[in-house]
Amino acid sequence: MAEDAPTAASSAAPPAPGPPASAPPKPSGEKHVFWIVLVLAVIGALIGYLVYTRGKKPPVKALPPITISTTNAVKGNMDETVPAIATVVPVYTAMVSPRVDGQLIKVNFTEGQMVTTNDLLAEIDPGPYQAMLTEAEGQLARDKALLAGAKIDLGRYQQAFGKSVGTNIEHAISKMQVDDQEALVHQDEGTVKYDEGQVANAKVQLAYCFIHAPIAGRAGLRLVDPGNVVHAANSNAIVIIAQLQPITVVFTVGEQHLPAIQRQLKAGHKMRVVAYNKDNTELLATGTFLTMDNLIDIGTGTIRIKAMFDNKDLSLFPNQFVNAKLIVDTLSNVTLIPTVAIQRNPQGAFVYVVTNQEVTLTNQSGTVVTNQTVVAMRNITVGVTDADTTAVEGVEPDEALVTDNYNKLGDGMRVNVRPQGGEGQKGSAPGGKKKGAKKDKAQEDPS
Repeated sequence: MAEDAPTAASSAAPPAPGPPASAPPKPSGEKHVFWIVLVLAVIGALIGYLVYTRGKKPPVKALPPITISTTNAVKGNMDETVPAIATVVPVYTAMVSPRVDGQLIKVNFTEGQMVTTNDLLAEIDPGPYQAMLTEAEGQLARDKALLAGAKIDLGRYQQAFGKSVGTNIEHAISKMQVDDQEALVHQDEGTVKYDEGQVANAKVQLAYCFIHAPIAGRAGLRLVDPGNVVHAANSNAIVIIAQLQPITVVFTVGEQHLPAIQRQLKAGHKMRVVAYNKDNTELLATGTFLTMDNLIDIGTGTIRIKAMFDNKDLSLFPNQFVNAKLIVDTLSNVTLIPTVAIQRNPQGAFVYVVTNQEVTLTNQSGTVVTNQTVVAMRNITVGVTDADTTAVEGVEPDEALVTDNYNKLGDGMRVNVRPQGGEGQKGSAPGGKKKGAKKDKAQEDPS
């Protein structure tokens, strides 16, 4: 019984505790969600930081003003011109050629010399032609003597024919003899007439040995030297003479200008023509409209015009190319600006006008309102242009216009005006030097 008690007690006691069991693992999906939420939180925080920092804009630094040159618009008169490339043409050009054959024995002019009409230029050996003249004069004297003898015989025959012989009234000579002698007299008269022509021809040939200037002008280079034999049939000239005073300028204009030209001609106005050098920088001479051709060139749609110039200072030279301007009309009391000041964009022509106005500037110290010199774009209407000067509408007289540094400018930008006469100064009154016309082509379309 005693042994049974512990057995029962032992059987009733709970078993000894084993090692602790581990916790069940968490599912993998929960781990991914955690990391996704963490990444999203970081991205959100970064975006918020960027939004916050971008909201605080840094202070805007004011751009430095641009240095410019200016000129003022003026009121004045403007010539309405028709430009053209022209050629200087002498009124007369003479190729002095020999008219008889012979040896050139003397040249009496200097190359480039100014000669007048009938100046002796050259001499051809006159010996053969003097001999021909002497021969012709001798033949004339001989035939005149024969004519005189024939006339004496005719008078005798006529006297003898008038006498009667006997009662039968017979003549001393026959009528046939009288008629034959009269015919001989007429024949000798014709021979004398022919001889007189031969003498005149010989005198002309002798005179051709002495070559005179047919016109006044400048002699060119000598084309034949003394000692050479020249021929009348040869087309080579001894010298060419070109008249220089006055002289003409010939150019062509488009047919669209013809109505305006005809109106001036019908009104009796004498239109002026000015000639500039090849570079269009120097005025050479001023002349007047002379005439125009009677036909329009159907191939080019142009008509030729000739102008007359006194050319007192010999500034125009034959066959010289010049820039001619036909002044058709004059516009009065218009606004004039330099052509170089005009700029263009797709909307049309405009200028930069310099003004003083209040400008708001923001810097590190804050916002400041100050009175500054700025430029303003202003659209204009372009009228007549004459080289470096243009008539426009949309600008008032005495307004200051920008004449350089266009590529750096914009509407409302601050500027510093370069002092008058400073280096690179282009601002000058309209109608100044022609250099502005060259720059206009390069700056006309900044795009």
